[in-house]
Amino acid sequence: MLYFIAGLALIAAGVVMLAKPRLFFELTESWKHDGGAEEPSKAWLFSTRFGGVMCVLAGICGVIVPFLPQ
Repeated sequence: MLYFIAGLALIAAGVVMLAKPRLFFELTESWKHDGGAEEPSKAWLFSTRFGGVMCVLAGICGVIVPFLPQ
């Protein structure tokens, strides 16, 4: 059951990272810049989207694992 819940959480985080990387930037990185007007770089956006894909894939695996026969 824990794998299933963690998998769903990873999928949700990955979807946010894929669909709204600027929101993810605001939540995690914007406090580090003075004035808050700093935009994320293209490399940061790419790496965040790539991380989102990895989170979604790991989440799918976490959702599937409880249903595999032992």
